[in-house]
Amino acid sequence: MTQMHPTQPMRAGIVIVAAGRGERAGAPEEGPKQYRPIGGRPVIAHTLEKFVTWPGSARIVVVIHRDDEALFNDAVANLRERSRIQTTLGGATRQESVLAGLRHLTDSDISHVYIHDAVRPFFDHDLLDRAAAALAAGAPAVLPAIPVADTLKRASETGIVTETVPRAGLYAAQTPQCFRFADILQAHERAARERRTDFTDDAAIAEWTGLPVTLVAGTPDNVKLTVKRDIAMADEKLSAALLPDVRTGNGYDVHQLEPGDGVTLCGVFIAHDQKLKGHSDADVALHALTDALLATCGAGDIGDHFPPSDPQWKGAPSRIFIEHAAKIVRERGGTIMNADVSLIAEAPRVGPHRDAMRAKLSEYLAISIDRCSVKATTNETIGFVGRREGIAAIATATVVYRSAR
Repeated sequence: MTQMHPTQPMRAGIVIVAAGRGERAGAPEEGPKQYRPIGGRPVIAHTLEKFVTWPGSARIVVVIHRDDEALFNDAVANLRERSRIQTTLGGATRQESVLAGLRHLTDSDISHVYIHDAVRPFFDHDLLDRAAAALAAGAPAVLPAIPVADTLKRASETGIVTETVPRAGLYAAQTPQCFRFADILQAHERAARERRTDFTDDAAIAEWTGLPVTLVAGTPDNVKLTVKRDIAMADEKLSAALLPDVRTGNGYDVHQLEPGDGVTLCGVFIAHDQKLKGHSDADVALHALTDALLATCGAGDIGDHFPPSDPQWKGAPSRIFIEHAAKIVRERGGTIMNADVSLIAEAPRVGPHRDAMRAKLSEYLAISIDRCSVKATTNETIGFVGRREGIAAIATATVVYRSAR
């Protein structure tokens, strides 16, 4: 077995095993579990972020399935120090995939290697440091583990308990499992030559070759996400720690009144002896609310998307504008939570039409009517509104976005 000189600095390579199909997680249409979202990002992105931000990692290789290259690239597109991460293709079993990752590192100057499951995102730098300290002290192999706390039973094939297994000295193994690089590569190569495929982890291969394995304290949270419920619980855990990305946008609009037969407000036509002057149908309420929605994602204002100089919008119903703004919000990850419109007008009376207006907002925004509010007030005969020269609207929209961190 190789030895590292005491004064030689440790250079740790990282092998992330991510080539599995995750059949036990169910819902194959959602893809392999390492790419499913938890806390707004793929599982593997959380795992890799811990390693790329750990000062002890020298090289990182991720072993992926040949069908997952696009999934992987999407998962790490926004990861810091993405350029430090390399990939190689895995095999039919975890053992074959680990060997592929180790072989990928053979042309490097790393002295040690950490082998980790992609679907264990809840480890921390303290765990990595504990393993590094044990390796630096001369341990050829290091296994993070936690003592078994549950009572263990051995049962027959018919489900009858045959024995209570003493739990003294029993530990549950975790990853990353850490080794002197040359030793574990040699052990994996030997297992491959002898066609030994019955090992359940890399520490077992090290034990089989006579390499002593040293335990360090694991982390209770460092669980492997195996079934669909594990992923759901992980998502709930991370989502609870995120700051909600709640944004509020405001909009204001005013249109001049002129002689006519009625006005359209919030998509509802109200008979009146005046009409609103504008290039479109001049629905001042929907125009203000359109601006409020666009404001929640910095998408400009209604004039940027529907310039009044464009003849195609002459006389156009303003539902086109509001539905377009709602579409932009949703494409950028937003969920519309509330829409509130305040109309300032001396006439016509809005009260009798309020519920119809709320129903229109509910329809246009595809949200429940209890999330839509319409209010009205006069300007107490003061100013242009008081003189019945125009109608003004103030709108507020509340949107929750998925980009919380």
